[in-house]
This record gives sequence, structure tokens and C-alpha cells, in this order.
Amino acid sequence: MAHLQLKALRKSYGDVQTLHGIDLEIQDGEFVVFVGPSGCGKSTLLRCIAGLEEITSGELHIGGQVVNEVPPAKRGIAMVFQSYALYPHMTVAENMAFGLRLAGYKKDEQQAAVKRAAQILQIEHLLERKPKALSGGQRQRVAIGRAIVRKPGVFLFDEPLSNLDAALRVQMRVELSRLHRELKTTMVYVTHDQVEAMTLANRIVVFNAGRIEQVGTPMQLYHQPANLFVAGFIGSPKMNFIPATLVAATAETAEVRLADGASVQVAVDARRLAPGAKVTLGARPEHIDAGSAQPGKELRGQVQLAEHLGDATYLYVEVAGAQAPVVVRADAANPLTTGDTARLGLAPQRCFLFDEQGVALPRAGA
Repeated sequence: MAHLQLKALRKSYGDVQTLHGIDLEIQDGEFVVFVGPSGCGKSTLLRCIAGLEEITSGELHIGGQVVNEVPPAKRGIAMVFQSYALYPHMTVAENMAFGLRLAGYKKDEQQAAVKRAAQILQIEHLLERKPKALSGGQRQRVAIGRAIVRKPGVFLFDEPLSNLDAALRVQMRVELSRLHRELKTTMVYVTHDQVEAMTLANRIVVFNAGRIEQVGTPMQLYHQPANLFVAGFIGSPKMNFIPATLVAATAETAEVRLADGASVQVAVDARRLAPGAKVTLGARPEHIDAGSAQPGKELRGQVQLAEHLGDATYLYVEVAGAQAPVVVRADAANPLTTGDTARLGLAPQRCFLFDEQGVALPRAGA
């Protein structure tokens, strides 16, 4: 295992700065997921850790040592890419042993390492096959096995499940989680899929435009987003955002007025803002009640679409002032359908409030 520390790490390509002073610490044996939209710098940072990209400034520590100038092969890391990069003319066993053979390991050592990795990944029956005879999920297991045989201190995964179909991605998430528990090795995983981040990570690092927006456990990011960006990125479907105006604030509650004149209470401390301040009301689809609401303290709108998925119904409701339809996760038996008028209740403890700069206002009592 290895402890990682990044200190003011920057990466530039000419005059274009991609990473803006990243400070991050990853503990031994931790599973950390880098998540963010395409182009936010998460894969670039992973490649800097791997030694595939030169660090412009700052320091990278692995196992307590500065490794900025250490070549990739000597950093004690192994990387699994989005593409499987298997040699088509080699068997599974030969692909997995290839790195060990180049490193000068004896044949019996190679075979023992390959056998152990195959047992962990449950691919012993595939060792004599060639890549063309494997499914996408099996090929990805072989690519992971090729990394395991090296016994690295740190595993780096760069969107390894992107090429798999939905069912295989779910299966591989389960297997990666089991693999981490068994190996107890530090793992850093890059994805743009927040579902992967939520299900795999001990901690999630949310990136935006080359900067870290927030670091925390999946539940911390879900229940305590630091700003609009994190709130909108974590959760599926994403959080609804509705423009509002602050009416009054105490230490326990903020009252806001919506575009249609309705008044909503939110359990946050908004005393640092003056009455009349522009704010954004946030509510997750699963926290909006489509069955009961108090007159004058509700969201009201017309259902644009009702998606019946069997276990739940998703309602897309056009609400005054909102730039996009408000999404509501309702009970499967909810009678509302396209064209109906919806009255949506909001629980003060389940709502969020963000100031004009997008910063989350603290929960009451926090």
C-alpha cells in the first residue's frame, strides 16, 4: 500500500493551465474516485500521478517520497486504461505475465503471480484463451489482472468501465469493490459517471475546470454539497434548481418567495444575506412530495411528461421561473399524468439554498 500526497500540483500545456494548484491527500488502502465532466482535468491528474504527464509545478509524494522525477516504472503504481490494450496474439496468461517477463521474473514466479490474480478475478478458466474469444467484461478483468500481478502500491483506473454495456458495468462495479476489500490496496479511479463514484468510493473528489470543488464521502457530498456545481453533479436524476428571493431569515429557517408568489421554508441559516437577495432553491427529485402540499407553500406547475418505470414514476413539471422542468420521483401509483396540474410539497429539512455566487448556505444548527 502507499500514501499519496499532492501539494500545489499544477499542469500547463504552453500558456494553457489545466490543473490549478491541486492539494489532496489519499490514505493507505483508500478507494478515492475523481469525478467531474469531460475536460475538468481528472484524467490529466491521474496521468501526472502515473508519470505519463510531466508535472509543471508542485510536488507529488508516493509513500512519503517526492516522485516528480521518478520514472513511471519505479513509482510502484499500475494503471488500467479505458481501452483493454491486450496483445491479440497472446493468451490471457501470456498477457498477464508480459510485464513480469520484461522485468526479468523467473517463469515459475510469473506463473504463480498469474494464477493468484486469476483466482482473485475468477478467470482461471480463461487463461489459455486469446482476447478475441473474450467478452468485454472478461477483457477488462484480464487488463486488471495484468495490473494485479505487479503487486503495486497504488492502482490507477482511468474510466475502465466506459466501454461496457450497462449490465456489465454494474457487475464490474461489484467486482471492483470486492477486489479492493480483498487486496486492501490504495486505488484511485477516474470516471465521469457519478453513479460509479457513489457506489465505489470511500471518498469522492469532485473536479471542475482543473480545480477541486469538494472532497468527501459519497453521503457527505449528497447531503452536504458545498455549492451548486456539486449539488447538480451528485445525484441521479440531478437536483432541481429554482430561482427565488429571500424574504426573511433566522438561525433556524429561511423563507423564500418563488416566481409565482408561493412561499417556501428552508431549514438553513441565511442570516448573512439581506432580505431581497437572489438565491437558488434546491430540491432533489426524491424529496419532492407529489401527493400533498399546503396552499401557498407549494410548487405548482403543469406536468409535461410522466415516465412510468414500474417501481416509480418520474414527473417533469413546468414551474414558473425554473429554467428546466422540475423532476419529481413519485410513487408508481401516483395518478398524475401529462397535462395535469401538479401541487408539489417541499419539506424544509430536505431543501437546499444557495447564494448568488452558488455557495450553499449552512444547515440550521450546523
